[in-house]
Amino acid sequence: MKIKLVDQRLNSLRAEIPPLDWSGELLSDQLKRPLHDLRISVTDRCNFRCNYCMPKEVFNKDYNYLPHGDLLSFEEITRLAKVFVSLGVRKIRLTGGEPLLRKNLEILVAQLSKITTPDGDKLDLTLTTNGSLLSKKALLLKDAGLNRITVSLDGLDDAVFKSMNDVDFPVHDVLDGIAAAQSAGMDVKVNMVVKRQTNTNQIIPMAEHFRASGITLRFIEYMDVGVTNGWRMDEVVPSSDVLALIRSNYPLVPLTASAFGETAQRWGYADSFGNWDRSLGEIGLISSVTQAFCSTCTRARLSTEGKLYLCLFASLGFDLRELIRNDCASDRQIASSIAHIWENRVDRYSQLRTNMSGDEGKTAKRVEMSYIGG
Repeated sequence: MKIKLVDQRLNSLRAEIPPLDWSGELLSDQLKRPLHDLRISVTDRCNFRCNYCMPKEVFNKDYNYLPHGDLLSFEEITRLAKVFVSLGVRKIRLTGGEPLLRKNLEILVAQLSKITTPDGDKLDLTLTTNGSLLSKKALLLKDAGLNRITVSLDGLDDAVFKSMNDVDFPVHDVLDGIAAAQSAGMDVKVNMVVKRQTNTNQIIPMAEHFRASGITLRFIEYMDVGVTNGWRMDEVVPSSDVLALIRSNYPLVPLTASAFGETAQRWGYADSFGNWDRSLGEIGLISSVTQAFCSTCTRARLSTEGKLYLCLFASLGFDLRELIRNDCASDRQIASSIAHIWENRVDRYSQLRTNMSGDEGKTAKRVEMSYIGG
C-alpha cells in the first residue's frame, strides 16, 4: 500500500548568515565528518516511474512539479558550486529526477568542469542517469568536460526492466546509451537496486554481462527513501546475500576503498591464483540498510531550487536560493552560512533506523529521492 505524499518542498529552514565570517578552515560536522561531496539535483522530473523512487500512483499527470522559474539557473548552480569547493568539496555529482531532461545540461557541465580547487586541482565531476537519453547526449557531455557517469539499470530482462521502470521503456535503449558513453571515452559505472521478489533473478545475468566489460557494477540495497514507495524491510536483499550468490558463480577478492567515505564495498574478480584480475573488473556493494555508513558520510545535497540537505533521509533543507537571489549576500557570506550549517550537522538516520519502531519508520517525514537525488 502506497503512502500519500507529504510535499517537503514547501518547507524549509532559513539559511542565516552568522555574525562572524567563515574562518577559511576546512569543515567538519558534530561527528567529525568533513564536507567533501556535493550532489546537485538539476530537475525534479523523470521519464521513468520506478516504484522505489517515483511510483506512478503519486507522480501522475496531476502532480505539480516545480515551475522553471523556481529552479536554480546554471549560473546560480555554478556560483554555489564554487562556494562549496572553497569549503572543501572535491566531488560534484549531478542528479535529478533524470538530469538529462534538463535542457542544455552540457552548458552546466562545461561551467562546472572549469572549477578548480584552491590548490589548482580539477574537480571530480560526474552524473547519474537512467540512461534513456544517454545515446543522444554522451558525446556532448564528454566534449563539455564530463569524464565519469553512472547509469541506473535494474535488470537485463526486458520484462523485468519494463516492470520496474513502469513506462514500458526497453532495456536495449539503456544499453545503447552505456555503449555510447564508453565510445565517447567516459568511465562508466552501473547501479542496480535489488528488491526482493522483483529483480533478484537479474543479479547473476547483470554480473555476467558487465564482467570484463570495463564497467563497474554496483548492487544497492532497496532503501526507505521518501515515504511514497511503501518500503518494507522484508523487501530488502542484504548485500551479504548478493555477495554470496555472485561468489557461488565467480571467485571474488576484497579490495580496499578508493577514498574515505566511499559508499561501496569493492570486490574484484579473481584469477586462477586467487588474485584480482583487473581485466575482469570489479563489483561494488552499497549496504545502506544493513551496514549503515553514516559515520563516514561526507555528502551534502542541493535541491533543484536551492535547498541544502544534510542527509538523504532529511525532512527539511536550508534555503540557499533566498541568499543568492534576495539578500545580495557575498560569496564569503554564503560560505559562512554553509559552514555554520555543516558544522552543526548531526544527521545519521541509517544508523538510527534499526532502533525505530515499525510505525515510527513509516510515519517519519522524509524528502523524496526524486527531489534531491540518490
